[in-house]
Amino acid sequence: MAQPKYITNLDKIQEIPKEEREKLKAITEKYVFRVNDYYLSLIDWNNPNDPIRKLVIPNEGELAEYGRWDASDEVTNYVVPGCQHKYSTTALLIVSEVCGAYCRYCFRKRLFRNDVKEAMSDVEPGLKYIEEHPEINNVLLTGGDSLILATKKLRMIIERLRAIDHVKVIRLGSKMPVFNPMRIYEDEELLELIREYSTPEQRIYVMAHINHPVEITEEARKGFKALHDAGAIVVNQTPVLKGINDDPDVLAELLDKLSWAGVTPYYFFVNRPVAGNNDFVLTLKELYNIVEQAKAKTSGLGKRVRLSMSHTSGKIEILAIEDGKAYLKYHQSRDNEYGKFMILDCPDDATWFDELPGNEKYWKMPEKKTDEVVAVNELPDMPQKKQTALTK
Repeated sequence: MAQPKYITNLDKIQEIPKEEREKLKAITEKYVFRVNDYYLSLIDWNNPNDPIRKLVIPNEGELAEYGRWDASDEVTNYVVPGCQHKYSTTALLIVSEVCGAYCRYCFRKRLFRNDVKEAMSDVEPGLKYIEEHPEINNVLLTGGDSLILATKKLRMIIERLRAIDHVKVIRLGSKMPVFNPMRIYEDEELLELIREYSTPEQRIYVMAHINHPVEITEEARKGFKALHDAGAIVVNQTPVLKGINDDPDVLAELLDKLSWAGVTPYYFFVNRPVAGNNDFVLTLKELYNIVEQAKAKTSGLGKRVRLSMSHTSGKIEILAIEDGKAYLKYHQSRDNEYGKFMILDCPDDATWFDELPGNEKYWKMPEKKTDEVVAVNELPDMPQKKQTALTK
């Protein structure tokens, strides 16, 4: 199959009525729009609530006064430009500010503004930092989308990481397995790179971003197979999003199709309170009940998924929400509070950890590690916060 054509102009999508396109152009002036004809072919244009349409076509809710640019305060995790070190054994290299798909819910929408610079074309400072910190045994290449990089650039980064003895796992964060699977299975140089550097002792993981079972097409399965055959391990993580996959039957189908294709269900995320994400927000109570109903419909393979909030203080796993209480624990912790168990009141309208009364007892805002990164929560034209709790 030929590589898909990319589209950055809404006027090229005639299925959207002209009047609606004119309204949406104001959004594309603020947030980047980019899609391809393969992914557009998954949309049922006769269905106004089509989930794929909602994932990539701008919506007027993106201009609502809600959230922050950096809801998990990633700016406090930077140790050198382009490299985050939040958890002791894991480093993130922000290798790309470009995605194949600019998902409308993206928690890093700040990257797609002209006045933000977090990804670095020069990854040398990050690589040097990782080399000097032997506690780091796994590195995530992210952005943006790591597989949007040219294979030659990707090879350079992976070769450098594989030359560092203490780095055992390399992870590639990407939407490409379902957004442009041809980029994977038609690129023999990419597959050869994976075959060379994903070994039984030191694996390459592809951290796929698959939100809905409609995305798992024959083309996507062909991409999964190519990655598996090359020695990569593929896992999936997705937020649960209002109007897209907030249906137990849809999530159960996603868990089943992932398991059947050999893709490990890894995380269901709480949608972060990010600027522009107003239309996708669910309450914690709604989200927990949807996920539990979905897990009841799938096998133990599907039930491996964890429901988590990627909060400033760590990944907080939601164990249960019952009778007005949230039962939580730190699955990951920037302050080494791994496994800390918490019981907090959970108002019916709470959508984030900061909105749970008493949460402040369990964490404190970290200081920035470097001044060489844009303070994204101080960017001009930032929408006002929905609630004072989000100013933390």
